[in-house]
Amino acid sequence: MRVVQACPRYAPHTGGVETHVQEVSERLVDRGHDVTVVTADAGEDAARRDVRNGIEIRRCRGVAPGGAFHVAPSVYRAVRRLDADVVHAHNYHSLPLLFAALATGDARFVATPHYHGGSASSWRDRLLSAYRPLGGWALRRADAVIAVSEWEAERLAQDFGVDATVIPNGLDVERFADAEPEERERPYLLTVGRLEEYKGIQHAIRALTEIEGYDLLVAGSGPYRDELERVAREEEVTDRVEFLGYVDNERLPGLYAGAEVFLNLSEFEAYGMTVAEALAAGTPCVVREAGALQDWTDVESCVGVGRPTATEVATAVRAVAGSRADASLTDWATVVSRLETAYEITKD
Repeated sequence: MRVVQACPRYAPHTGGVETHVQEVSERLVDRGHDVTVVTADAGEDAARRDVRNGIEIRRCRGVAPGGAFHVAPSVYRAVRRLDADVVHAHNYHSLPLLFAALATGDARFVATPHYHGGSASSWRDRLLSAYRPLGGWALRRADAVIAVSEWEAERLAQDFGVDATVIPNGLDVERFADAEPEERERPYLLTVGRLEEYKGIQHAIRALTEIEGYDLLVAGSGPYRDELERVAREEEVTDRVEFLGYVDNERLPGLYAGAEVFLNLSEFEAYGMTVAEALAAGTPCVVREAGALQDWTDVESCVGVGRPTATEVATAVRAVAGSRADASLTDWATVVSRLETAYEITKD
């Protein structure tokens, strides 16, 4: 089967959607499918055309104001020329999904929106509102819409009248379950993710004022780091907060395994991949009851907070600290098998 994956960015660039597309694409190639990835990230320190692990990559030029939307009309031409059996487009919040929907023709069209209903700023929210008629058309154009969480499926039905099939993000479960815990002089709490205001890491820092005996490790990079450092100074906990910057894939499982508690206090997520990784490593979690993160509170070792105040976060940390997570998680092989089924769906 000839499959085109259309997405805003692709490896070596990192992120949740990037990881999802890479994991799916490489496993499809392993199963004998012909996979081409079409992205809108040309000029971001990667070759315009490349082959990585058996996948042909075609990168299109475009503009991404504020790092968002990736407006690249040439995605339309690239997808149109590939004569695919299936076009699988990712990320409602970026325009390659729309261009792929327009270009699909007679091929089966599958959309994985990774939809979280909001954005990191008010001006992006206004752009999303203006884009909604076109984005909604693209989703309704699909032969199959894949949601990565029950929460996302419900939101897609509510906002677009789309009936989505839930196929959660996959995980290399054994890589995290078998990780050797990172050892440090003091016990630590952990956050992992891009440093943006909506990710809520500032709430974890403030919670340290009500939690004795723990450091906080912050893994990730992004534009909000200066503000997070200011918050740490303001709360007088700079000696207990360590900003690790980008953490490579080799170190990450051990960081999860060594943490007393993992925190994800984001305002919105379509799934919550970092929570899955922490649980796979056996680490209990505290999450904000917002977006798809609230789905994780069904797991015994994962506690939700309604409002991420220092007191609520500290109380939740104390409630799960010392426990061992034991969650049922989906591996990538299962995800790809279910996607192959979705690829065979055709319209009535």
